[in-house]
Amino acid sequence: MRRKHREEKNYEPDLVYQSPLVTRFINYLMKDGEKSVARKLMYQALDLIKEQTKQDPLQVFNLALENVSPEMEVKTRRIGGANYQVPQAVPDYRKVTLAFRWIIEASRSKKGKSISQNLAEELIAASKNEGGAIKKKLDTHRMAEANRAFAHLMRK
Repeated sequence: MRRKHREEKNYEPDLVYQSPLVTRFINYLMKDGEKSVARKLMYQALDLIKEQTKQDPLQVFNLALENVSPEMEVKTRRIGGANYQVPQAVPDYRKVTLAFRWIIEASRSKKGKSISQNLAEELIAASKNEGGAIKKKLDTHRMAEANRAFAHLMRK
């Protein structure tokens, strides 16, 4: 039986920056249903970005997302008893999801500072094409490039 098609959700724009992307990021940042905590952390991080870069934090956030979003990824296909890593283009909705996930993972893996400071640093680094999230993107692209020989195995 086939899977249901993915439904596109409409997200309300957040209260401060009027951006649905910020709302989605807050939802990804949230742990255990603590949305007010996630919202506070995100706005603190955006305030820190504004202080440190003297730029519009929403532009830095959007640039970071654009830089971290991957173009290619590998998916495992089982063919004739062997598993192949087949490179595939990443759909737009998944690009954003992966970018959110990688930025949050990179900021949570840093120790010694608050999560809002780490998040601000990671977003600033990602907007300059640096940092842990960018490294993850480059690793993913490298893996897809290395397995380019299996691209013909992709499903039609």
